[in-house]
Formats: sequence, C-alpha cells, structure tokens
Amino acid sequence: MPVWLNQVLGVDSLVEGRSFDVGGQAFVVKDGLPRSKKLVSQAQAQTSETFGFKWKKLDTFDSPASLARMREWLVERYGDISSAPWLKEHGEKPLLIDAGCGAGMSGLELLGPLVPGVRYLGVDVSEAVDVARTRFQERGLEAGFLQADISELPLPKESVDLIFSEGVLHHTNSTEGALKSLARLLKPGGRFLFYVYKRKGPLREFTDDYVRDRLQPISPDEAWRFMEPLTQLGISLGQLNAEIDIPKPIDLLGIPAGRVNVQRLFYWHVAKTFYRPDLTFDEMNHINFDWYAPANAQRQSPEQVRAWCAEAGLDVEREVVEDAGITIVARKTGRTS
Repeated sequence: MPVWLNQVLGVDSLVEGRSFDVGGQAFVVKDGLPRSKKLVSQAQAQTSETFGFKWKKLDTFDSPASLARMREWLVERYGDISSAPWLKEHGEKPLLIDAGCGAGMSGLELLGPLVPGVRYLGVDVSEAVDVARTRFQERGLEAGFLQADISELPLPKESVDLIFSEGVLHHTNSTEGALKSLARLLKPGGRFLFYVYKRKGPLREFTDDYVRDRLQPISPDEAWRFMEPLTQLGISLGQLNAEIDIPKPIDLLGIPAGRVNVQRLFYWHVAKTFYRPDLTFDEMNHINFDWYAPANAQRQSPEQVRAWCAEAGLDVEREVVEDAGITIVARKTGRTS
C-alpha cells in the first residue's frame, strides 16, 4: 500500500490484521487492504456479492476488444481526461477517488495515463477491489484501495480533489444520497465525474424490474446461467441485421418514429439483450448480467440528476444524455440550493 494512504486515513500504519477507526467506522487490514466492518443493507449486500462474482470472471471483460469498447465509450462521454485543460487546476498529486472501482476496468481505461501523477484511491463495497489491486500492480501503477461503502466514506469534508464514479451511484441504496455524500468530500473547485442509468420506456422498465426480481433469490452463478438464453436472443436478433420503419412515434411506449435496427428496437424498448459482433458470448453475457443481477439498480431522469447536482453545490460543465444513461462532469462551487 502506498505511504500516502496512511495519511489519507489518518493512521500511522496499515499492517496486516490491524483494526482501527476512521470517521466513526471500524476497519481491519485483511489480505493487505483496509476493509470496513460496517454492515450494509440486505440489498447492498446482494449487490456487493453480485459484483464480487462478476469482476472475478476476468475472461469476460479483459480482452483487447472488450477494453477497447469500454475506452471508446468512456472517452466519447467524458472526453479524454488525460488531456483535459482543467487538470492543472488541481495541483500536484491530487487525491482522486474511484468511487465503486470494481475491478478497475473503467479507471484503467479512462484514467490510467493519469495514475502516476495522482493519488489514486479505488473504493468498492465488494471484493472486486482485490482484482483491481492486482490489475494495477500488473501494469506497474501505484494505487491505494479500500473496501467500503461509497455512500459513507470516512474521509474529512472537502478533502478530495477529484471523484470518478462510473456506473456505480445507482447501485447504492440511494443514487441521490450517494451523489450528495460524495460531493461533500470534494474541495471547492474539485470535480465529480459520474455516470448513472437513465429511466427508459414503460415496457423496458417493466422487463428490467421483472427480470431483476426473478434473479434475487438465486446465486450469482445461477443468475449468470439464466442470462445466457437472453444473451443468445440478442445475438440472434443482431445477426438478422434487419431494419423496420416506425412511421409515427408510439408515445404510449416511448418509442420514437424512424428507421431502426430490429435488435436495437428490442434492446432499448423491450429487454436489454446486448449485441456486438466483435465480443465473445461470455463478454456479452457479462454486460447483460451487469444490468440485471444487482438488486440495487435505480434509474433516473436528467432533470433529477441536474437538481441533485445543484443541491450538492455542483456546477455541471459537461452533460451527455443517451438512451442508456447520463454522464456528468461537474465542478464543486460551494453553493447549495
């Protein structure tokens, strides 16, 4: 563990087996990482188990094609952060929290070039932090890691320079609560980069909730297998390579008019059935599992997200709204509404 992590947590050492309190929370150093002893909710515990299972399946997301797809999508939404003109505003070795780092996939693909110049702290509620640590070490990158709930990080108010949270806030007990809790940690002028799910049409919302509810009583391994026929359906629809015309918008179902690929029509308006021909079956199944398996998976509107940012004193500098979700780059102003 890097020496600066001791300073961030306010402890003199992080030797194996040591227990300590930070911000009223009890931690223990286990297998080389500080881990919170705090109990989480039943839904969050299930979400933690689900993502711990998913991120240990390295062969389902770590191929060059899968990583290239992720980097392309990240840069498209956030821009190339490594060359962002505002980076210099945060001084030398800013503290950057990857809130919900998982196995470090998004952090490495978007932030990897920055890591040598920052104090990167990856935090996740699941044991995926162990996978992330290994992947950073394999690349020769110094980074700190902490297993804890991102909604209740035991760090001082206004002590963090940058927060990155890619597709994680909606997996907590409250998207709004997690956003505001993390925003309090930012210094004035600090930046918050995040992505959250966007609410979709009524058919897709119904299917999402129905399938998610069906998966809750079973193990992650069983849920993975349950996804496989759905993934195959997405592949079959994609391989049709067929398009249809929708002459008028179907406002009742939130379906716009226009010419659309059949697989994409089904994907966006009926059920998530990811398809991309350069990925393997397991890589596509990973993406579908990521969507359906977690108990906590809130969806929100752009209006809600803008309001939460304003209330948290965040000035939105960049906003990208897609069918899938909402990407934000915001600067902490200190003003709250």
